[in-house]
Amino acid sequence: MGRTEAGEVFTSCVVEVARLGHLVTAAGEALARHGGQTLARWVVLDAVAGTPLTVADIGRARGMARQPVQRVADLLVEDGLAVFKDNPRHRRAKLLTLTARGRRILDAINAEQAIWANAHGAKLGIATLEQARELASQLRSVIDMPAIEP
Repeated sequence: MGRTEAGEVFTSCVVEVARLGHLVTAAGEALARHGGQTLARWVVLDAVAGTPLTVADIGRARGMARQPVQRVADLLVEDGLAVFKDNPRHRRAKLLTLTARGRRILDAINAEQAIWANAHGAKLGIATLEQARELASQLRSVIDMPAIEP
């Protein structure tokens, strides 16, 4: 059975979103380098910028598996950008929090990201970006549902 017209358009949309994802990842890696970091390290630093979190909390909040987050968190601690602190709500699940050095690096990366986001946001405009965000949210909701056989 071939694709319907809607199936063809959906497929081309998914391919375009995948291409966009690759560009966003590459841009994220380039922005993270402003602080001498990788995108994965930036994501974890940013996750705990406002409040200390457990590795599992970071994974849930950022849609990442716990084990890769743990590896990144351990590297950030090893490099002095973050520390694990006791968690009053859980004996074994420590809270990851930024050090002063980690905050400075995160601030430097985020300053570059703001320049990047402001420039691209101005090109597209708020209304267009809000429509794109809504469509991306709808696509994510549909793709997250199990396919139902007719």
